[in-house]
Amino acid sequence: MVGAERRRPVVVLYERIVDAIHAGAYPPGSTLPSEPRLAAELGVSRPALREALLLLQEDGLLSVRRGVGRTVNDRPPRRGFEHVRPLEELLGAGAPARVRALLRTVEEPTDFTAQHLLAPVRAELRFWESLLAAEGTAAALSQEWAAPDEVLERVHPAFAAALREAGREAAGGTSMLAVLVGASRGVALGAHSAVTATLLGRRRGEQLDRPADTPAVLVTQVVRVGETPVLAAKHMLPTGAPALPVLQSD
Repeated sequence: MVGAERRRPVVVLYERIVDAIHAGAYPPGSTLPSEPRLAAELGVSRPALREALLLLQEDGLLSVRRGVGRTVNDRPPRRGFEHVRPLEELLGAGAPARVRALLRTVEEPTDFTAQHLLAPVRAELRFWESLLAAEGTAAALSQEWAAPDEVLERVHPAFAAALREAGREAAGGTSMLAVLVGASRGVALGAHSAVTATLLGRRRGEQLDRPADTPAVLVTQVVRVGETPVLAAKHMLPTGAPALPVLQSD
């Protein structure tokens, strides 16, 4: 667990407000005090408070109502980082899908990682490619990239350390996202995903033991700590793979 002294003040503030919501200090349906008043009550700066409140909105705990202000949602979800789950857990029916490492290396940024990880030219990014098997069949092909080490050391040193340890072990039984989630106790993660219909293509078809023209779903995912992206991924799921549940909150 990352000590509070090494975590960003915004993350600590995020947790304080989450704890207050779940403790009933700000019950569901209630309106939070104005920013100046809330900043004074918590003894924090308004910029840090504003950033924490934005994260809480993204994670579904707060809503903004015009003319009213920020209100606590009627059914606030649990902490945001608990909603970021490894793909192998989502695909597994009762037991996690099996992860087989295809490639564990370091590479320079591609167009995808330059866009989603904001990686500079010639940066070194850890790249993992894995095959996930569930219910006796190849269920997904995952490609995952971590932000440069210097970025991770600044915003999430526990993830940086866990990645180094996983690399030394050279084991293939876990995904990069699982490493991130395991290293993020007490660290609020935010994530965004996009879903696109596509075809496998020759190379991915060979990896998943399917014809190249097999329809598939491509899920792209970016995970952030605050406003900083720390992981970007592409997950290819062919037709016939186990269903991927979509978790929603309102």
